[in-house]
Amino acid sequence: MKKPAPFLVYTVLRLLAFLVPLGILWLFPIFREFWWLAAIFAALIGVSISMLFLRSPLTDASARLLERRESRTSGGQADADVEDDAIDGVNRAADGDAKA
Repeated sequence: MKKPAPFLVYTVLRLLAFLVPLGILWLFPIFREFWWLAAIFAALIGVSISMLFLRSPLTDASARLLERRESRTSGGQADADVEDDAIDGVNRAADGDAKA
């Protein structure tokens, strides 16, 4: 079975960490009137939950992003190495002609 994308898992868990407290806060009458206050408290609760319990999904998502970035730069680095070798070869040939 294929593993789900770590970034997707982390995003869904972060949304749940915000939406569940928001839904619970809306059950109180005072927060129905002051919906913006419920959103602020839900955001604070969501950040706290994320910091406490979502460290592992965040690490997995970050590692996956790093792997993708390194795979992109390695292809570009290989191209740059080929260009450097070609320039060095031209410079060596020019130096060899100048000495002869």
